[in-house]
Amino acid sequence: METVSIVLFLLLAVVVSGAVARMLPFSVPTPLVQIVLGGVIGLSTSHRVDLDPELFLFLFLPPLLFLDGWRIPKDELFKDASTVVELALGLVLITVIGMGFLIHWMIPSMPLAVAFALAAVVSPTDPIAVSAIAARVPIPKRMMHILEGESLLNDASGLVCLRFAVAAALTGTFSASSAALNFLWVAGAGLVIGVVVTLVVTRAKAWVTKRWGEDTGSQILVSLLIPFGSYLLAEHVHASGILAAVSAGVTMTYAEISRQALAATRMRRNSVWDMIQFTLNGIIFVLLGEQLPGILAGARETVAVTGHTQAWWLAVYILVIVAGLATLRFAWVWASLKLTILRGARRGDGTKTPDWRLIAATSVAGVRGAITLAGVLTLPLALNDGSPFPARDLAIFLAAGVIIVSLVLATLVLPILLKGLAMPAEPARQAEEDSVRIEVAEAAIRAIERHQHALAETHGAADVYSDAGGQIMNLYRERIEGLSERQSGAPRASDNLAREFRLVGVKAERAALSQMLRGRRISSSIAQKLTRELDLSEARFSNAGASH
Repeated sequence: METVSIVLFLLLAVVVSGAVARMLPFSVPTPLVQIVLGGVIGLSTSHRVDLDPELFLFLFLPPLLFLDGWRIPKDELFKDASTVVELALGLVLITVIGMGFLIHWMIPSMPLAVAFALAAVVSPTDPIAVSAIAARVPIPKRMMHILEGESLLNDASGLVCLRFAVAAALTGTFSASSAALNFLWVAGAGLVIGVVVTLVVTRAKAWVTKRWGEDTGSQILVSLLIPFGSYLLAEHVHASGILAAVSAGVTMTYAEISRQALAATRMRRNSVWDMIQFTLNGIIFVLLGEQLPGILAGARETVAVTGHTQAWWLAVYILVIVAGLATLRFAWVWASLKLTILRGARRGDGTKTPDWRLIAATSVAGVRGAITLAGVLTLPLALNDGSPFPARDLAIFLAAGVIIVSLVLATLVLPILLKGLAMPAEPARQAEEDSVRIEVAEAAIRAIERHQHALAETHGAADVYSDAGGQIMNLYRERIEGLSERQSGAPRASDNLAREFRLVGVKAERAALSQMLRGRRISSSIAQKLTRELDLSEARFSNAGASH
């Protein structure tokens, strides 16, 4: 019952955090509110969550990274693939080496291998935290895609570096050649396993559905099991389960194109995944807050490891580490952009150097989160000879401090850096969307015409099929006509007015339906059906307005 009670308190904190973040008179990312509420839970109860790092990684990260890989725009990700790889691999390695030596120089009592381990866990950025920041700060789309792509891939490189650093601390030896080969296996096998598992499962699911029909509940459950299966299989062969979950999500996009589920399944599955994403994202940061009282309680003993007596030295170390991370990231992002511009110049793209504030914003937006927390907690308790692992509590304290400070820094600094900033031009997608809509509508008209003729030849009564098909084709022709006018440069104010009137009409329909239901003039089943239709209409027109 204690465990169940703690879980319920954590879920309640997730629910309350969203309301509190909206009530505050100033903009605060929801994760910071969740950390505070988690701290309140940790202080107000004698029960503690004994966080098993391996279990934490397994329960939380596969579904979240799978979903991010599934939903991230693939064209934008592949367009900036070189930049993403430079950040996800090159920056992580530079960060581990540079910050490892800096931490060891700053805290000589922390062995170099442990300093490298701490640098490895603070090197990956967190996609969950990045998304949370983006919800409050209008980050440019292309910059956001790069940050998301980087954070999806750098988790594996950071955790692999952590594995080597811990092995060096335990054995006292390190081989660069074996580390490089191991990294290639861990990353390559992880990516391949995620792709293979997704393709095999989706093909098997499509084969069963084609022969015996589709069950919505089981289809949703299969999508939930894919990331866990990919993760477990990859870890079983000592590959990266995290990269397996990411590649499984990316593959899911393409697997779904050729093996589509029913419309009802897709809508319900999206709702289920939205709920899981909201819940797990929130619990991660609430758990971090819940762990903080225990971490802070040992601050007095922890500071003794550094050779100082005042606890404020710990704050100094955290600020220095955050400053070092930001400096390295700024230099690497600047160099990466310069290389991108040079490559573009050779192709004749004429890419211009972006404003330094955009580079600084990309640096500050590299916030740390769940991966850092889970990674640092995987540090072993003892060395091979049975002696305590050196400076373990200090490493945990510093990592937790880096997470919080990076979140606060991004919250305060990003709005200042991005305010009034002239963003690089982004290609307009409306014309492309309109062209696609016209093409699929024309395909629908052709299919209806063929079906008309087939029915008339088989059953006769051509007039009946002609009238019925003509009504539907007229709807498609009206859509094509409206889209063609918009492409020709006709004013779009009428589009906005049409959406506004549509929403007014939906609101009136909903009010009338509610009045009839209260007066018991209609059955509840009819009311539920019409309400679902109104919900879909309202969501459609609201989203259309937001996209413009």
